[in-house]
Amino acid sequence: QVQLVESGGALVQPGSSLRLSCTASGRSLEHYAIAWFRQAPGKEREGVSCISSSDDSDYYRNSLKGRFTISRDDAKKTAYLQMDTLKPEDTGVYYCAAARELVDFFCSLIRPSDFASWGQGTQVTVSA
Repeated sequence: QVQLVESGGALVQPGSSLRLSCTASGRSLEHYAIAWFRQAPGKEREGVSCISSSDDSDYYRNSLKGRFTISRDDAKKTAYLQMDTLKPEDTGVYYCAAARELVDFFCSLIRPSDFASWGQGTQVTVSA
């Protein structure tokens, strides 16, 4: 497994932008798909985005397409989530996770159960 640390969460106003970072300690991220999840108070954790390790294909929750962008810099052992035009409903704890892309793994599904390594989360609050 790989150890992950998220950063970049903040309290921002609606319409603002934030960039979250997910940095690995120890081993490189280059052989791992990286995903972002979020969890709002009282709700289940949901998949936000996933980027593959093989060809950097990226996938998004349908409702977030066009506002969120995932990227990775394997040389820095860091993945990013750029979030634009933030809305109050984007509020929650954001987690990054890493997974080896094995036979039955589909980055596009962004399923929490597919990911073995998780960060501790970073709080994003969107409020006027």
